[in-house]
Amino acid sequence: MRTVISTAFISLDGVVEAPGGEPGYRNSGWTFKDVDFVPEAFEIKGREQEESTAILMGRTSYEAFSPVWPDMAEFAHYKTMPKYVVSTTLLEHKLVSNWGETTILRSLDDVAALKETDGGPIIVHGSAQLNHDLSDAGLIDRYHLLVFPLLLGAGKRLFSTTDKDTQKLKLVEHEAYSNGLQKNVFDVVR
Repeated sequence: MRTVISTAFISLDGVVEAPGGEPGYRNSGWTFKDVDFVPEAFEIKGREQEESTAILMGRTSYEAFSPVWPDMAEFAHYKTMPKYVVSTTLLEHKLVSNWGETTILRSLDDVAALKETDGGPIIVHGSAQLNHDLSDAGLIDRYHLLVFPLLLGAGKRLFSTTDKDTQKLKLVEHEAYSNGLQKNVFDVVR
């Protein structure tokens, strides 16, 4: 069984919306405008590219990343790995041609079936709503969180507000950095 890893830049109050400057959010670009850059805090991002074997994302994140990431040197390894987009509305002819193999999954059952295939870890970037759905369905195995020392208030959150049983997490790696960022890696306890 493959491991599904949710990775996120997240504010202390749980917001994950527009960390890189995406338009339409009041605090867009909060990861680089409001916190000093400390390179060692982002080591996990390089490690994710080396260790993951596929990318999983929702339609909205795909539409934001696909015009930009294929040509970015810092995401070069992602260009060659398979990508899976969970969407009921995305059409095949809307997929970009310069970002390698991309498959549209139409349901969480398709994601569950993908987890059952042979292969290594699958990384989930962005995709707030998909993260909610995956978590609620018990399909996330690990969280890689870079927690920023900011309170952003309104915005898309990583975790759903569904009324459900407690989900226990086990902290397996952590570090605090001079700029206040914290790296927290949690395994989901089953």
